[in-house]
Amino acid sequence: MFGIPGQSPVKITPAAVRQIARLMEKDGRFGLKIGVKKGGCAGMEYTMDYVDAPEGADEVVEQDGARVLIAPMAQMFLFGTEIDYETSLLESGFKFRNPNVVDACGCGESIKFDETIVQS
Repeated sequence: MFGIPGQSPVKITPAAVRQIARLMEKDGRFGLKIGVKKGGCAGMEYTMDYVDAPEGADEVVEQDGARVLIAPMAQMFLFGTEIDYETSLLESGFKFRNPNVVDACGCGESIKFDETIVQS
């Protein structure tokens, strides 16, 4: 993983920890896997899937009963990201505060990363 020894590659807020742990318990899953893929009007999109076990090179982040796995291809894009869960009158969902993002589309579903990361 791209990171600093002894420091978590992503930060998970207490609200996100509660939601991830609840989802894991409800569906009896190992954790929530996060990745990125090409798509959307800005070029990239986040992906989230339940998983029953980690794959070989997945980075596993555990915090207070919540388990997030980071896909190998996404590790360099997600380093330093804060994962939050927000609830409002109109919507609820996970929010990513990612210092590597330089632009996002108007709907917030698609992101663009710093070119130096993409070319790595």
